[in-house]
Amino acid sequence: MAGTALDQLNKARASKIVTQLPEGARHRGPPGASMVVSTPAEVDGLIRQVPNGTVTTLDDVRSCLSRRHGIIVCPVSTAIFIGIANRASEEIRAMGEAAVTPFWRVLRPDCSLNPNYPGGIRFQQACREAEGHRIMQCGKNNVVVDFEAVLADLV
Repeated sequence: MAGTALDQLNKARASKIVTQLPEGARHRGPPGASMVVSTPAEVDGLIRQVPNGTVTTLDDVRSCLSRRHGIIVCPVSTAIFIGIANRASEEIRAMGEAAVTPFWRVLRPDCSLNPNYPGGIRFQQACREAEGHRIMQCGKNNVVVDFEAVLADLV
């Protein structure tokens, strides 16, 4: 994938159905199961649905995509596409746009902030706190306090 994250996000492409699960994903479904590889634009659109004051997780994004497509969703490509949406959001912000994809609302599967997101933990913590959440250190991770009460319902 060449170009900027914004180029990757805006590249026209369709979801793909993989009819034979790769070796590392066979445990995710019954024998003969298929899997969908979504698109960066679809993942970005889902993240944009997460309202101010709420959060979602990588697993919730995958579950929503799975419901939409009616089959298992590729976990690796979904995580990659979240990263593309995150970086594209920062590219848009650098151009002076205010309406960006709120990637800081997507937590890791363990509901902690993701140090690999643009701006790191500090940026995400500031965004979460600005939306009314408290962040607490739990072991090595920073987690949103009472995140269960503010989980977004993705459709």
